[in-house]
Amino acid sequence: MISPDDFDDITANGVKDYDAYFGTPTYDDHVLFELLVVGILQVGLGWRVAASQLPVLRQHMAGLRVDAVAALDEPDFERLMLTPKVMHNGRKLRAIIQDARAIQQLQAEYGSFSNYLWAFVDATPIIMPAPDDELPTRSPLGARVAKDLHRHGLTFVGPVVTHMFLLAAGLIKLN
Repeated sequence: MISPDDFDDITANGVKDYDAYFGTPTYDDHVLFELLVVGILQVGLGWRVAASQLPVLRQHMAGLRVDAVAALDEPDFERLMLTPKVMHNGRKLRAIIQDARAIQQLQAEYGSFSNYLWAFVDATPIIMPAPDDELPTRSPLGARVAKDLHRHGLTFVGPVVTHMFLLAAGLIKLN
């Protein structure tokens, strides 16, 4: 289950857990990081493929703990690239590590990654109209947050990834 204490849950069904969690207002930095990881991995792929990596990455990337992932170095990266079942996309794996480091800086500046994100919506989810036929993939809020995330050193967080991340984390609610 995607939760604040799922660090060692490598037997979880990442797809089922992500789908069940999607849209839940999220204030825990670990959960936010896992949701962001799915967004990073999802670039060019479906969300199911990306979410299926959560248990694998917990096992091979220090439980996806922000501080531990931020401390990964080049030998760790090389090990990940050789590890079976880990998605072998070097740009995405490097982005996860870089983004963990940038989140540490946000935590130092804002007290938590959650505080930083929720300040964009004045601590209240934004309600966005949802068309009947498909999930919207962009929003003005997503574009604004993506730009600021980049300013703070995060990568692989364009307007689409960031919008979907904000939906997953419950900062944007569809009506």
